[in-house]
Amino acid sequence: MSHTFKFKIIKLNNFRRSLIVSRKDAVQQERGEARDKLWGTLKIGEIYTGTVKNITDFGAFIDLGGVDGLLHITDMSWSRISHPSEIVAVGDSIEVMVLTLDKEAKKVSLGLKQRTADPWQDIENRFPLDSHVKGKIVNILPYGVFVELDKGIEGLIHISEISWQKRTINPQEMFSIGESIEVKILNIDRDSRRISLSLKQLESNPWLEAESKYPVGSKVSGKIARFTDYGAFVELDGNLEGMVHISDLDWVRRVANPQEVFKKGQVVDLIVLSVDANSRKISLGLKQLQPNPWPDIAERFPNETVIDEAEITGISSFGVFVRIEKDLEGLVYSNEIDKEVVQGLKIGDTIKVKVIKVDVEQGKIGLSANIQE
Repeated sequence: MSHTFKFKIIKLNNFRRSLIVSRKDAVQQERGEARDKLWGTLKIGEIYTGTVKNITDFGAFIDLGGVDGLLHITDMSWSRISHPSEIVAVGDSIEVMVLTLDKEAKKVSLGLKQRTADPWQDIENRFPLDSHVKGKIVNILPYGVFVELDKGIEGLIHISEISWQKRTINPQEMFSIGESIEVKILNIDRDSRRISLSLKQLESNPWLEAESKYPVGSKVSGKIARFTDYGAFVELDGNLEGMVHISDLDWVRRVANPQEVFKKGQVVDLIVLSVDANSRKISLGLKQLQPNPWPDIAERFPNETVIDEAEITGISSFGVFVRIEKDLEGLVYSNEIDKEVVQGLKIGDTIKVKVIKVDVEQGKIGLSANIQE
């Protein structure tokens, strides 16, 4: 069986009556002619069959028969994909649409997803506002959770729409990729292809009833959820938290850290001090479970009362803290004690002081070490 091939003459020698031909040059010329012809026929919006030539992180290069085009990862599928290899493989024959042409730069942009209808076209009809729909979690970020509602349709549950509780939320601790979840449609922006979702609004806003459910002065029971330097947060029910400020832990004891009083997970009784539904704040108190001892303290330690041996518990730039009796401390103001005396003091020493002020409202005793014998 014979075959006919085309060759290109690259050198002619009349004297020797010889020719030098090249099959490679002929093939390149044929490809160039085919490429030029293809460039003349390519049209934006038309469908062409090509072969996947190469895959990168940002897309795949498709051979259309002499002309390579780029199928970008964002034009492969209406759904979110992490890598082009999820859609195509080298050697695949696929049909793609020409999106853009730049004949001068010899660049062609291709699309695969454009061969099917845009799922966002009738988005408002498919997902009406305020409707409840089910979806699958496809991505979790610090600011929220992305949920796939349908192929090519994703929405975001912003971190502020996860829970009614006013606290720091870590979505990665609450959700997992692939988890099925029900959400409420809050807003649709078709132009930006964004859907705002809510998880917390599947339930009624508990803060609307917080003031009636937790009236000021009432006794409540809750579980210690977490700590800060200034207090402890208490879980009152599934959606509401209250906070016990460090100043409301004890009437007389100077508490430096709330973990001196509570343990995480501990169930405690507390008194409701205030409820602010607008700011989503419930203030709680522990010391208010007991009567305020400061009126009695003021009677027992009137001004000019002398304490012969007050134990030093702390030294600061503004004065010296001393223990007057168990759990009861007072402050010797810096201007009421000689600097030379302070320099020689240490924790556990005792000094002689007298009462110069009892602030019942603030729960404080002011002292002086300047005592005339």
